[in-house]
Amino acid sequence: GAVYIGNLELKVPYVYRTESAVTRPIGGGSTQDSVFDTSGKGLGDVEVAARYQINDSNGDTPYYIAGVRLKARNGKDPFSISYSTLPGGSQMQSELPTGSGFVAWQPNLSFIYPTDPAVFFGGANLVKNIDRDVGGGQGTIHPGDAVGLNFGMGLALNEKASFSIGVEYTHVGKPSAAGGSLLFPAATSTQLATLLFGYSYRFSPSTTVNLSVGAGLTPDSPGIQLMLRIPITF
Repeated sequence: GAVYIGNLELKVPYVYRTESAVTRPIGGGSTQDSVFDTSGKGLGDVEVAARYQINDSNGDTPYYIAGVRLKARNGKDPFSISYSTLPGGSQMQSELPTGSGFVAWQPNLSFIYPTDPAVFFGGANLVKNIDRDVGGGQGTIHPGDAVGLNFGMGLALNEKASFSIGVEYTHVGKPSAAGGSLLFPAATSTQLATLLFGYSYRFSPSTTVNLSVGAGLTPDSPGIQLMLRIPITF
């Protein structure tokens, strides 16, 4: 008979961030640059997700998986971060936030189409951020919702190793604010796209190592991303 698989996921991240900014006072004839280092660490935003396989494949059709993800705002709030005044009057964050500051939920639908030795995959998702009054007279902030698409192909190299290539695209809507001092008069939407290369090796039936490298395809995307994951099945 058909086998339908569902699973639950809990993500409790610990975040460490560091950033260096080169500044120069405006005016005054000074050409001396200075470096401002800042960092942040602590609990990030906790996430819980559920996924369910909604069909069984007969070999000629893909598997479809529906899911939903809920993100809390446990991390350090970016709106509660203090600022340091630098020479020349400019201000920089005295520490970096570890969370987004907003609750969000994300419904998603993905597919997996195995055609030995390759597997094609893809999906779409919507990130809905919940508006929030951030306090301090700054008003109610809507950070902008996001729509994401992804697709790619995985290729088995042997019974333990596989290689994958894919593309992720995200459109982030314009942020807005109302009822306070914080405004986004020149806000625009953001386009993020990344080309991903991945390698996976299965050490045992329960343990796999996944290594991926991402190259940004748009100016707003990170130039390069490196991710190492070791999922363990219990």
